[in-house]
Amino acid sequence: PERLDPHATLLGVEQERWLSPSPESSKARWKLLAQQTLMAPADSLAGPGQRFYSDGWDGYPAARKRLLGHIASRKIRNPVVLGGDVHSFWANDLAVDFDDAKSPTIASELVTTSISSQPPPEERIQTAKAENPRIHFATGTRRGYLRLEITPVRLRADLRAVEDVTDPSSACTTMASFVVEDGRPG
Repeated sequence: PERLDPHATLLGVEQERWLSPSPESSKARWKLLAQQTLMAPADSLAGPGQRFYSDGWDGYPAARKRLLGHIASRKIRNPVVLGGDVHSFWANDLAVDFDDAKSPTIASELVTTSISSQPPPEERIQTAKAENPRIHFATGTRRGYLRLEITPVRLRADLRAVEDVTDPSSACTTMASFVVEDGRPG
């Protein structure tokens, strides 16, 4: 029941209030929201029923809905949520109502893995991906970082993986790339 409390907040009341007007008042073409974790729902229980990691946005679905609802209602241009701290790569579409398949995509999310911390079990990550059609890419099989190239017409994200994290001169490859076009969330 605490997870569904409509007053619960991940950011805290003061920070949530501070963030609300910020993106719409910005004249920047791209609105990057760097925050600490995965925003898209990651149900790690296959089939009926649900299981969520409650130490992130999944523990505060009302707060997530308030934030994404604000972005949608203000028609904020080019919102891209950047996350980390889940020790895995993710590329997701974000919507106000994740339970409604017809709810439009209003933002993109890119999450980077860690360089040295170990990920959750890959089976859990892949179950979450299978349970949420808005998750386009998810894996914890490699360590690395996210590289962004931002131009007026697009944002390109390369998910970069280090071959051997114990070797400072190790090669690095791009596991996947995603593009968000100006004016087209997702």
